[in-house]
Amino acid sequence: MAEDTEKEIQVRTLTGESFTICISSNSTIEDLKLILKKNFSPAIKSVNFHLFFKGDKMRLQSQISSYYIENGEFLVLVPFVKKQSCQIQKCYQAENSEASSNFPASASTSKIADSAWSDIMDDLSYLREAVASNNDNPDTSKLGTFNVEARKNVECDEQKGLSYHLVLNTLQYPCKDAIGEQNCEVFTKFLESVNCLSDMRRGYCKLFHKASLRRGGMGSDTNGGQSCMCPAWLKTIMKAFAFLNSFSAFLYLQCKKTSTPLLEEALSELGKFGVKLGIRDMEHLSLLCPKLICFASSVVEKTSFGDILLIINCSRNHKDHVEDNHPEARKWVRISKIASTLKKRESLFRTYLWQAFERLLPKVGHDMTVDILLEDLLLSAKNCDSSESENKAKRARRSSTTSRSDSDHICHDSKSLLAVDMVEHLRQGIGSKGQMVHVQDICARKASYVEIPIDLSENMRSALESLGVSNLYSHQADSIHASLSGKNVCVATMTSSGKSLCYNVPVLEVLSENLCSCALYIFPTKALAQDQLRALLSMKKGFNVSLNMGIYDGDTYQTERTWLRDNARLLITNPDMLHISILPHHQQFSRILSNLRFVVIDETHTYKGAFGCHTALILRRLRRLCSHVYGSDPSFVFSTATSANPREHCMELANLSTVELIQNDGSPSARKLFILWNPDLHPQTLSKEAQGDINTDKVSGGNANYSHASPIVDASRLFAEMVQHGLRCLTFCKSRKLCELILCYTREILHETAPHLVDSICAYRGGYVAEERRKIESDFFGGKLCGIAATNALELGIDVGQIDVTLHLGFPGSIASLWQQAGRGGRRDRPSLAVYIAFGGPLDQYFMEHPKSLFGRPIECCHIDSQNKQVLEQHLVCAAQEYPLSLQYDERFFGSGLHTVVTVLKSRGYLSFDPLSDSSARIWNYIGQEKLPSHSVNIRAIETVRYRVVDKQRNEVLEEIEESKAFFQVYEASLKYYTKTRDYTDIDVIGGNMAYPAKISNEIPRTNAQANRCKVTTTWFAFNRIWRGSTQIFDTVELSLPQYSYESQAVWIPVTQSIKAAVIKQRLDFRGGLHAASHAVLNVVPLYMTSYSSSDLAPECPNPHDTRYYPERILLYDQHPGGTGVSVQVQPLFTKLLTAALELLTSCCCSVEVGCPNCIQSFACHEYNEVLHKNAAIMIIKGVLAAENK
Repeated sequence: MAEDTEKEIQVRTLTGESFTICISSNSTIEDLKLILKKNFSPAIKSVNFHLFFKGDKMRLQSQISSYYIENGEFLVLVPFVKKQSCQIQKCYQAENSEASSNFPASASTSKIADSAWSDIMDDLSYLREAVASNNDNPDTSKLGTFNVEARKNVECDEQKGLSYHLVLNTLQYPCKDAIGEQNCEVFTKFLESVNCLSDMRRGYCKLFHKASLRRGGMGSDTNGGQSCMCPAWLKTIMKAFAFLNSFSAFLYLQCKKTSTPLLEEALSELGKFGVKLGIRDMEHLSLLCPKLICFASSVVEKTSFGDILLIINCSRNHKDHVEDNHPEARKWVRISKIASTLKKRESLFRTYLWQAFERLLPKVGHDMTVDILLEDLLLSAKNCDSSESENKAKRARRSSTTSRSDSDHICHDSKSLLAVDMVEHLRQGIGSKGQMVHVQDICARKASYVEIPIDLSENMRSALESLGVSNLYSHQADSIHASLSGKNVCVATMTSSGKSLCYNVPVLEVLSENLCSCALYIFPTKALAQDQLRALLSMKKGFNVSLNMGIYDGDTYQTERTWLRDNARLLITNPDMLHISILPHHQQFSRILSNLRFVVIDETHTYKGAFGCHTALILRRLRRLCSHVYGSDPSFVFSTATSANPREHCMELANLSTVELIQNDGSPSARKLFILWNPDLHPQTLSKEAQGDINTDKVSGGNANYSHASPIVDASRLFAEMVQHGLRCLTFCKSRKLCELILCYTREILHETAPHLVDSICAYRGGYVAEERRKIESDFFGGKLCGIAATNALELGIDVGQIDVTLHLGFPGSIASLWQQAGRGGRRDRPSLAVYIAFGGPLDQYFMEHPKSLFGRPIECCHIDSQNKQVLEQHLVCAAQEYPLSLQYDERFFGSGLHTVVTVLKSRGYLSFDPLSDSSARIWNYIGQEKLPSHSVNIRAIETVRYRVVDKQRNEVLEEIEESKAFFQVYEASLKYYTKTRDYTDIDVIGGNMAYPAKISNEIPRTNAQANRCKVTTTWFAFNRIWRGSTQIFDTVELSLPQYSYESQAVWIPVTQSIKAAVIKQRLDFRGGLHAASHAVLNVVPLYMTSYSSSDLAPECPNPHDTRYYPERILLYDQHPGGTGVSVQVQPLFTKLLTAALELLTSCCCSVEVGCPNCIQSFACHEYNEVLHKNAAIMIIKGVLAAENK
């Protein structure tokens, strides 16, 4: 019981009048109302009134202490006028007779009045109870007792459900035992009133009523006064639920969770008072109502008191672990709220229980007896739950199928079509609603042939003849000649132009003539390595000399690795294996490295960004070992897709002074039709809040809002159409998840239209074991498979046979990648089709509206930053472990920053030197603790600190994740919800602390944008739990985590005070404008940067709850520690990006301040697109561009 103290309470009226009163905390609301009626004018004038606290009506019998009223909070007095029910009926009849047109309003008024009168009478019943209690037993505040009138009220209240409110107010808190002696008396008397499965409104026994109706009666008492037919076991079930329901609330109010040990202890205590309930009865409840009552095997962090009754199933030894770890963090919940939840649970329980009974009603006899056993009911409940799940799944499938069939004219014909004929077929079929916004006809190109050079050996001529090659393309002949002349060569031609022969011919020619010579092939993926091995083995048949070759990667068995090290002359590997195995153990490869004549690097354009940075340092380590240890100087042959800077990129990648560029493509190219497909738009009515939500498939136009049909579903329908009409198809997706979704949806469609083709398609993505990947490649090449949904793993030059159609779900990130993917179609000189399916995002929609910007745009440059300080530090440690470093001889491999980095590594304990040696001739040795430091450097990510995600129950490592992602990507979730963290990120520009740095020269720069080093600090303060499907946030959990900081690079441009003043003068949100401008600039970066990926750059985003100073600038920064060099590359393009961003904003016709996904909303936003203002962004960008033009 709460301590009796004086409490000051303020009462207000709806008109603004207020009254403050001091009253005992043990007084009731009734006492408070009596005082108000004597002292507060509105209460004196209005005899009938209710008191409300935070929107809830206060019960007369409730004590003041049961409400947690803090300082500054107040009660609201709301008067009402009583009407007798007969007066209401007369009034209603009069209104109805006078104006029948007013019937709906009158009926509504009557219902509201009746509801209000019911509430009033409810309060009066408690008032009568309180008066009777005071007369019969003045000590009503004593806990653990019921008076006679209260007992009657409980029985009477059974018609509306159990009086949980009264029980919870009578129980004693807190309690050291599970229940306690006094509380056992309360529960015992409470459970005595529970003895029937009755109708909550009318009070009759449901079983008796149903049986009476079956006999032809009216459901009244026709059984000799017997009005209840519930068997004894059913009454036990009802008592068990009533106890469990109220006991869970009793524990919750003490900040405890319901667990099996506490439940067993409580039932044991109740047994001493004659209540015969056991844990088995509680388990029966869970079996009868699994949706309502659940036993969980582990603690669930659930702070709210909800509709589901959760019991933690644990041993007595661990019962303390289910206590609330932070009871002080729980806010006081009013008993009226809890009682409402308990009544809702009770209603659901009775509903579920009755549904199970109705399935067994044939067993109810006409003699008014029930022959149903508990086992029958448990089985009925189980079957009912299974049937409901199955019917739900069937309805979903039928709905999905019907929707597709009705709205999109799915074709059921399997007639074979040519790729060029498919365009018209689509236009008349599933594309009949205008989804085909553009068709680009790319003409065929004739081949330029030359004869096979006469200086090639007979072995090589025989090998080419075995492949059916009688002539070479002009670029092949040029490349072969340059390589045989000892030059470093870069072949930059289109996909399917025969680049493999450009390096296979000179390599095999040299290896066949010099039996000691060796070659090293480096491919970015394992699939490419397998594909090229097949081609090499086919060519090898024409040679009469030993040419041992094989693949040395992570899939190679140990026995094969030993054989390859001892015998191979042509070793095929990847950058990862070169980094962690070959270079650290280079002594085991001494034969190959000593005789290394060629290094072939295929698909060179993939080596960019962080991966390219790592690979550049790995190749420098390789060349250094060849030079210092083995005395070899191999020639390099690069094969790359067309780019704007192929020669410069290759020279930077391998640190070469000269490279011969071969880019005059002599290969033929068949006709290609390229379709731009924009999913159909549907009008949609959105609330103001919904208009600001992020959804990549929503756009706004004028005052109407539209929703795109799902591009994933459209891609699946297109995929099914291609396979159905005999066209071999590749569908490119951005993620593994999309691959699986496309495969699943397409198979559903084919099951309806062409069941025999369901198994002719599959997915190809990362995560598959090697054998499965090889089988898919072989089946597709051999014709067993007609289509594949793939990630960019198949974007590269793997030969999978003739492909007629390529589908591209969303823009792949660069023009080069798009053409690389589309180039997979049309091999073997057959016309092909490519279809680019757009998402609702700004970039995809930009290309849908501006096709010339897509097809007229040149291929981008490829950039890498081989002098990235952090990456250089990691690889110098690896290089020192492989062979000691020398500043005098190694600067030509690692650049001018070598001395600085070596000094840093010495201070960190990685390197040391002989202090007696001359400074210019010092040899730096590796002294680090790791035996193989290369194993701690992941070349596919730029971060060194990684975390393991472990399933504690199974003691299984699920994955490894970078430190910068670990804190916000790894959180507990369930099948029903997922989580999102809340955080803020500060960007401290190093060397750019002044908003407007002084110019150090009189030259006028081309742009005011600056690229500087920066420190990025992220603070995580909470995470939200979000329901799947509805995306509704239902809980927020506060966090206390260490900050994550790293140095990186940023590009930014200042926004002058005059621009800020102009925006504020227009009463626009300046911070929201800066935020939106950063988003707009970020959204157009892919138009100019091929090395950019969505994880490289991030905008500076203000936290909506942060009131600190926010710098006046538009800023983007590299998200990887050390930076990837992207910000530096963006700096000279910043004016172009601002111009493109302004065009994007002004051309977008959305009418809301927060913009739309087509302009300023972004999935990359760390603040969930809060604090955005489109018009302010337009003003800011215009002002910055004006300053740039000056």
